[in-house]
Amino acid sequence: MNNYKSGTMKNRFKILVIGLTLGFIIGFSAIGFTQPPPPPAGHGSSGDQSPGGTAPIGSGLLILLGLGAAYGGKKIFQAWRKVEE
Repeated sequence: MNNYKSGTMKNRFKILVIGLTLGFIIGFSAIGFTQPPPPPAGHGSSGDQSPGGTAPIGSGLLILLGLGAAYGGKKIFQAWRKVEE
């Protein structure tokens, strides 16, 4: 009977810790969204340009996708070899 009570206490403690952690994460994310946006100063002569310029992400994105596909292929190949053995 004592083991049953300690097991439920551990489960309740885990649920409490997870609940508090999620509460803090949600609470702090809400605080981050309440900050005012920065002033729109120095973003070019016309009003349709984005502040800070732009960054090309096309080639970097292709590199990351290629590396991810290669890593996934390696993992699949390793799992396939392990099944064959």
